[in-house]
Amino acid sequence: MKISETFIPTLREVPADAVIVSHQLMMRAAMIRKLANGLFAYLPLGLRSFRKVENIIREEMDAIGALEIKPPVVVPGEIWKESGRWETMGEGMLRVKNRLGNDFVVSPTAEEAFTALVRDELNSYRQLPLTLYQINTKYRDEIRPRYGVMRGREFTMKDAYSYHTDDESLDRTYQAMGRAYRRIFKRCGLTVIPVRADTGAMGGTGSEEFMVESEIGDNTLILCKDCDYAANVEKAACKADFVAPASLEAARTAAAATPPIEKIETPSVRTIEELCAFLKTDAKSFIKTLIYKALNVELDLSGAPGCSKLEKHAPAPDAPKTYPEAFFAVAIRGDLDVNETKLAATLKASEVMLASDVDVERLTGAPVGFAGPVGLTGLPVVADESVTAMTDGVTGALAKDLHYAHVAYGRDFTPWMVADVRTVKAGDRCVLCGGELYEKKGNELGHIFKLGYKYTKSMNVTYLDVDGKTQIPTMGCYGIGVDRTLASIIEEHHDQDGIVWPMSVAPYHVILVPIKYDGAVKETTDRIEAELARQGIEVLVDDRDERPGVKFKDADLIGIPLRVVIGEKNLPKVEVKRRKDKDNRLLEISEAITELVGMVKSELAELNS
Repeated sequence: MKISETFIPTLREVPADAVIVSHQLMMRAAMIRKLANGLFAYLPLGLRSFRKVENIIREEMDAIGALEIKPPVVVPGEIWKESGRWETMGEGMLRVKNRLGNDFVVSPTAEEAFTALVRDELNSYRQLPLTLYQINTKYRDEIRPRYGVMRGREFTMKDAYSYHTDDESLDRTYQAMGRAYRRIFKRCGLTVIPVRADTGAMGGTGSEEFMVESEIGDNTLILCKDCDYAANVEKAACKADFVAPASLEAARTAAAATPPIEKIETPSVRTIEELCAFLKTDAKSFIKTLIYKALNVELDLSGAPGCSKLEKHAPAPDAPKTYPEAFFAVAIRGDLDVNETKLAATLKASEVMLASDVDVERLTGAPVGFAGPVGLTGLPVVADESVTAMTDGVTGALAKDLHYAHVAYGRDFTPWMVADVRTVKAGDRCVLCGGELYEKKGNELGHIFKLGYKYTKSMNVTYLDVDGKTQIPTMGCYGIGVDRTLASIIEEHHDQDGIVWPMSVAPYHVILVPIKYDGAVKETTDRIEAELARQGIEVLVDDRDERPGVKFKDADLIGIPLRVVIGEKNLPKVEVKRRKDKDNRLLEISEAITELVGMVKSELAELNS
């Protein structure tokens, strides 16, 4: 391909709104152009690399037996109402109506669409397991799209969905997907960190994220210095720095040595820091109590304190019923923070948030800062595991300017639920080996889920088992962001001059740069191009009437892995250079062709091994 015959409008200046390397280089190298905030078009050069990432994903999906289909992007709102996510997905989901007033969704993900398709065709256990996938457009109405295609509103995702008769079958596909993902990212030249993760709005019983380290990452990763433990902070656990009692009775026995609970006056003292200074002690001595509002709670609250009047509702006739809104008191040791993602998962809620000051005062009878679990009967108390080891603590007394001292878990209060809802941080100890944990920022490229029965049950998917009995299949979900993967390759592979493509995803393998495209130079350039193309090498020819410096700058910017400079003064030799190397070599034409073919094939073989 000759540059004069394609469309590569490179830029010398960095666009003002491009703040990360991949966004800057994708714009400057004429890979993408912005149509609107969060909406980008791929130009010919960018689309070639994009398709290569797609094809790597497709090959690895096909290799494990997944079957590609092509559903529509706009799907009926009714199937989202069946699953219950019409109400719970929030403002990020673009809902539209057609001219007849019917509800539709511009797909942000496709669990509902795939499950509806399978439901209409599934009859027998003999049809399972079944894994279907698509590489298709998605739309999420991001409130603040940024970083180019790393976080756009419209994007392309590979998402696969598997259906199984039992958990063993699901696990086999889940493990196969995990291996396929590792191969995909290796073939793309990416260094990924697989981490344990929260299932979020997708629901389910287990998941793993594939992260790349990034200074602008949306995720905080918790990793161990001494073993391979890695988790998203939303899911991370750590070794307890306390000794929890074996039972509630054991806690009460331990509290026998603690003085009786007493009220202490704490005028205008409400924060942990103020209490530490006022009482001359440290934060580990306090039981911090926060009031949370939870939305769309699936957990059964029929026997929970203060919840007797709550009623479950379904957004659609066949959708699962949830409590639209419920309040909880969360008690945690004073030096720790509540992990809201863990809390939402514990409560099976779509979202949790701190209650407003008005709600706190209404529910506790006290101003903000004086809540505590002792005597709190109007709402369920969820205690972090750290609280169970506290035999002599300080906490709010549900009255202005008052706290309780000598508070003991099990004696002075018994929570409705005990769970791990703490946020793990750097310096905590690894739950596996006891080593020190540290943090990194990362971006998610892929995510695999064991969804279980969340969608198949709510959407009434059934099959007949070997005994002719009706059963519900279990389900898995597996996604990769294609655009984000492409941007992450650039984030990992670049230098001060531009992109340095891995061979597998480069728009072209070789760029030929004739100093002046005429006469003997043109003849040699065309000969090399034809011979390389004959051997399956993708070649871009810079045939423009430009100064050599401009051509060299553009070649470095767009990052083609191998560059050949053809100049009259060096003929019959040509100059060969790897994009990632500083030095070049002068080779005879036939020798250069042989080396170029060998370098392309060996690099591809290494990436694909």
